[in-house]
Amino acid sequence: MPSSDDRSKPGDESGSPSLLARLLGRTTQIDRKEMPAVIASFLLIFCVMCGYFAVRSVRETAGTVLGKDRVANLFLVTWLASIAIVPAYGWVVARFRRSKFLPIIYGAVAASLAIVGFMLGADPHNVFVMEFFYVMISVLNLFMLSVFWGFLLEIFAKEQTKRLFGVIAAGGSAGALVGPWLTTATVRVIGNSGILYVGASLFVVAIVCQRTLLTVWHRSQQTHEVVVAHDEPVGGNPLLDGARLLFTSPYLLGIAVFVVLLSSVSTFLYFEQLRIVSETFKDSAQRTQVFAIMDAIVQTATLVLQLFVTGRIATRLGITTLLVIVPFAMIFGFLGLAAIGTFGMLAFVFCARRIGEYAFVRPGREMLFSTLSTQDRYRVKHVIDVPVYRGGDALSSQVDSMLGHAGLSPAKVAVVGSGLAALWMLNAWWLGRRHDSEEVTRAAQAKAGGPAPAAASGHR
Repeated sequence: MPSSDDRSKPGDESGSPSLLARLLGRTTQIDRKEMPAVIASFLLIFCVMCGYFAVRSVRETAGTVLGKDRVANLFLVTWLASIAIVPAYGWVVARFRRSKFLPIIYGAVAASLAIVGFMLGADPHNVFVMEFFYVMISVLNLFMLSVFWGFLLEIFAKEQTKRLFGVIAAGGSAGALVGPWLTTATVRVIGNSGILYVGASLFVVAIVCQRTLLTVWHRSQQTHEVVVAHDEPVGGNPLLDGARLLFTSPYLLGIAVFVVLLSSVSTFLYFEQLRIVSETFKDSAQRTQVFAIMDAIVQTATLVLQLFVTGRIATRLGITTLLVIVPFAMIFGFLGLAAIGTFGMLAFVFCARRIGEYAFVRPGREMLFSTLSTQDRYRVKHVIDVPVYRGGDALSSQVDSMLGHAGLSPAKVAVVGSGLAALWMLNAWWLGRRHDSEEVTRAAQAKAGGPAPAAASGHR
């Protein structure tokens, strides 16, 4: 695998840099040699998130038609579906080069959106299609992001991930900001089915961006040999191998627990949002407007933080700080909801949680996988990112429902959420310390000229 120095070799630097390149060069810690790959990655995740958030409002509309109880049950169905999709992903990973299967994944997403759009266009009130679409989008949301970040861990060295992942993640936030606006501007003309076609088109454009990213990376290497030598099918059985790695590595189990606690805190807040918004705003159109405003606040703040703050925190304070910020804040956020269960408090806590997750937690969590070998990363990452995450959703939704049926008041449920956030913070601190400790060990052994320590999977 090439070193970080090799990865930074310039390709074709002729001509004036673009406006985006000049802006990023002045405001971020990006070397000019890295700029083409960063911009291509930025645009790739922009298209992915723009496409997802363009159709996300259609999913929420389907949820209002299906009702809260049915949506709660769909959380369990989503978990089962996420387990079922893993073997298909494993089959693709085992047989196709990594540069090939990302277009396959995004192409499948585009085709699925187009098919659902056609079916909803033929029958807008088809409950079965709406349920299928709700589950499909919930699974694909995590799956397509897992594929994206796994692919980027192939492109950039570990040192680069600290400086660049925050900026690249800002492309996702920009897409998440543009997607809802695009839907708002066009839905009355093209309808919900038309929005799904728009989402499908954006995933097709994402495939073009991925090919462009590979092209500029090839140029930065000044040879194709390095890429071809490492761009091979993973082989074996990624599902079984991924599960084996997960259950034999305390470090990977720690990441899995982190994901479960993250999804549990998010789910508790999600159902609290449904309750408070339903009680506060009786008109459905007004509720939609409130959700849109909250989305705009979240994505705008996230974009600013990712561009100017995330990389600096990771570089100067370490991954531990990135991982711990949000769990620590959520301890007090849930306690605030327990004491003041108003919409204003909910909006503040809910937005703070989402901003922190997108700006700090997500980039930090992806950096945790940088200690794994390429083969192990592709075998285990999708297991944690999809079925484990959605399993946390399903479990926490059932726990929340049981607490409500047991007669616990919303304030007491919020106290339970605060306890989950405290456990999450402790888990985040432990993971960050283990990651930083291994980096110190690797740096010391590299300086001494000794062999690098074994990858994290199976050796912790």
